[in-house]
Amino acid sequence: MTSPETELVRVLDQDGRFTPSPAAERYLPLIEAISDAELEQFYSDMVAIRAIDTQATNLQRQGQLALWPPSRGQEAAQVGSARAARAQDTIFPSYREHAVTRIRGVDPVDIIKLMRGVSHGGWDPTDPKNGNTRLYTLVLGSQVLHATGYAMGLNFDGRSGTGDPERDEAVIVYYGDGASSQGDVHEAMVFAASYQAPTVFFLQNNHWAISVPVSTQSRVPLVERSAGYGIPSIRVDGNDVLASYAVSRIALDEARGGAGPRAIEAVTYRLGAHTTSDDPTKYRGSDEEQSWALRDPIDRMRAFLENRGASAQFFADVEAEAADAAEDLRARSVELGAPTADKIFDHVYSDPHPLIAEQKAWHKRYEASFEGDGK
Repeated sequence: MTSPETELVRVLDQDGRFTPSPAAERYLPLIEAISDAELEQFYSDMVAIRAIDTQATNLQRQGQLALWPPSRGQEAAQVGSARAARAQDTIFPSYREHAVTRIRGVDPVDIIKLMRGVSHGGWDPTDPKNGNTRLYTLVLGSQVLHATGYAMGLNFDGRSGTGDPERDEAVIVYYGDGASSQGDVHEAMVFAASYQAPTVFFLQNNHWAISVPVSTQSRVPLVERSAGYGIPSIRVDGNDVLASYAVSRIALDEARGGAGPRAIEAVTYRLGAHTTSDDPTKYRGSDEEQSWALRDPIDRMRAFLENRGASAQFFADVEAEAADAAEDLRARSVELGAPTADKIFDHVYSDPHPLIAEQKAWHKRYEASFEGDGK
């Protein structure tokens, strides 16, 4: 069994100082090769998605959305891993990966469409502009099976492990600590290990499965679960964007190159509610929340950049761009309007189906019965 503290990969401490943990040594050459522009991009990504996430939460509170799953606090885990993926890799998100999807090219308003109820999916995963990003999955853990099946297909089709890093493909799938208790996740790991599928299992341990703490969910560190299936597994500080980037980059390179699946447990914290449907003050204390707020991934990265000499103008520009992105999201969200009734029927089957056509016609007659004098 690993020791959770000694094996945690971390390069930035709580105050943003470059103080690598012993487990980070392997990753230091990769981290030291990151350019200033890339470092600033990581920070910009995190600030932008927090502004967008806050705006979406506000929209839900104002009745514009049915539901919103906030991602506040988990920006570093998502930005680091998403920036580590290559363009040819395929992404399987859960339902909170707002930073990941934005980096891959998905328009955040497409997530709003799903949460507002005007779309069954939100975006077309086959459209190249969406960066091989599959749809959000609100059924807990089911996307992990889909990801492993897709990765097995990559092997069968000779699209991984060929020795050509420019062409080889991998899959990265996101899920949470609650989903790690689902049977689907364990079945996926059995198949991924057995078939050496190029899957990277990216677990965001945000410490709470709605109101159930990790200490109740598991008697061992969650990283031990994937290791038990023979999958090389790494535990990383999920609030350290540099560590998240480095472990994800190497795990994806290894999976893409034919070494089989890899697993990452990103230890992070959900600063907000599980979704806007719950109230976290009912099940956790403010002391815990405050202790994690001190480890905020954005504050940590900002301190690191300031120590490297980033200018005040850079931070001001990032804040302004993030505010513009949030306002753009608001403006386009309130213009979405309500969906037509036809949308309920249009995407049940890929091809026209007589039963659906019959139901659609019946619904149209039913709606028309309310017109006229009301008799």
